[in-house]
Amino acid sequence: MKRVRKAVFPAGGLGTRFLPATKVIPKEMLALVDKPIIQYGVEEAIASGIEHIIIITGRGKGTIEDHFDNSFELDATLESRGKHELLAVSRGVSSLARISYIRQKEPLGLGHAVLCAKDLVGDEPFAVILPDDVIDAEVPCLKQMLAVFDQRGGSVIATQTVEGPGISAYGVLAGSQDPVNKRIFNCTGMVEKPKLADAPSSQAIIGRYVLTPRIFELLEQTPPGAGGEIQLTDGLKALLKEDKIYGYTFEGKRFDAGDKLGMLEATVEFALKRSDLGPQFREYLKWLAP
Repeated sequence: MKRVRKAVFPAGGLGTRFLPATKVIPKEMLALVDKPIIQYGVEEAIASGIEHIIIITGRGKGTIEDHFDNSFELDATLESRGKHELLAVSRGVSSLARISYIRQKEPLGLGHAVLCAKDLVGDEPFAVILPDDVIDAEVPCLKQMLAVFDQRGGSVIATQTVEGPGISAYGVLAGSQDPVNKRIFNCTGMVEKPKLADAPSSQAIIGRYVLTPRIFELLEQTPPGAGGEIQLTDGLKALLKEDKIYGYTFEGKRFDAGDKLGMLEATVEFALKRSDLGPQFREYLKWLAP
């Protein structure tokens, strides 16, 4: 099996949960403390050994490209004013990774967004990172998953354990816990947003995938579902008939930055971790809620 070198970032969605802000600002560019949420995912991919980032964009998403591009005017101004630390930050963003962009003309589902990357990915395994899911982990989540992929060979889906009614908000894996590695789940099926009584397990699918290139052919054969969208889950179900798929309960904490409450929680926790913000912010929170 070839090494995973490329990561696909679907970023063509409308971001309606953050209206009115996302009427003009892509949801992927909303700031979590002082970085857009998509940058956290890109940094995770690079720290995991990914060499090529592929971002699937859409109408009104040009600021994503601008963010990761050189800003000659900004850099020149910072340099002329002697603001070398800020200059290093600006240049650091533009030199993070090799990035390619593909335009998704219509938001036709996650499966369609992944399929848009077929020509750039080619015949090799690849990762998918959903920018909405920001994961704070000592060892990057994707790096943990790649270790499983290198060891087992099949596709790997990140999961977290969700108990109770909240499971109905997720895709859920069916199968059994691996007898050797308790963090690995041997998948036999998957159900999209089941009722609690119908959930086959507590293993909820999170926005990280390591996939074999066969998924592209299967997505091309997948008929559109509700709203004319091609769902990645349907492609994965077809892949499961041919190959093994593993769930992996990663070590770390996941924040749903595509949700207002999740974004607020992430902002607080990431700010508290910062040496330049944490101490004062913690005192403010104590004063706010003694």
